Amino acid sequence: MVFLKSGPANFHSLCHHNRLHTPVSLAEKRLMDVKLNELGAWLGGRDFTPNGILSAIRRGHDRYYNKYINVKKGGIGGVAMLLVGYVAISYLWEYDHIKHDRWRKYH
Repeated sequence: MVFLKSGPANFHSLCHHNRLHTPVSLAEKRLMDVKLNELGAWLGGRDFTPNGILSAIRRGHDRYYNKYINVKKGGIGGVAMLLVGYVAISYLWEYDHIKHDRWRKYH
């Protein structure tokens, strides 16, 4: 009787090896994994319905919250990043109004 070596280490290495070489469809790739020539097709595969947009926002919020806020040893980094983003977006939205309030010579 022949026994093949099988155990958790062998099983894990086989699964890891197969996962690395399994092709991933374009629709399942993240934006950072998409090449520039695939960008149009990737955008075409996105769900731009109101429910799709809301679910994408919810997924982004969950990822941000779990990565920066809901941690055991958290710091001020996650909240500071959120505040800096808010200030930058507010400035961009109000830039035209701020631009017209500048003191300048009339000539």
